[in-house]
Amino acid sequence: MDQSSITKAFRDKGEVIIQDGNSQKIRLIRPELWQESMGKDWTYLLFDIFQIRSVSVPFSEVSLDVVEFASKPTIYHSPANSILKSGPIENGNIRFSLIREPHWNKLLFQISQPVLAKVGNWESVDFQTNVYYPLLMSATKELFLGPEGEVKIIKG
Repeated sequence: MDQSSITKAFRDKGEVIIQDGNSQKIRLIRPELWQESMGKDWTYLLFDIFQIRSVSVPFSEVSLDVVEFASKPTIYHSPANSILKSGPIENGNIRFSLIREPHWNKLLFQISQPVLAKVGNWESVDFQTNVYYPLLMSATKELFLGPEGEVKIIKG
């Protein structure tokens, strides 16, 4: 994965479409470019646990531990931070994931801000990689994670 080229294109255009090792197309955009017409099924991708504060309400230590010690790729549904004026917020909740896969994590680190991601059948592709997008693995879980430590399994 050519992180520097992808990062440069993302900074220039505000979005990129990457085809992963399974031929799935993942669109990454800056959150401020999201529009209502794009749908609400976007996920904030984070490279560090401390980025959670920028997209979700403050969490208890228990909730942070659930994210920090997750062993499999997980998409969390959590109440949106009030600083998010727009974005894919559904019923007051956003979706986010802490990406641990080294190549994708490094890319997100180089972009250095939370990004929105969606898998789709996009017509064009900006970049291709042999690295699989971690949220498309069969072991990916979805959990509701509340600020006071509430955990509900959505997809196990």
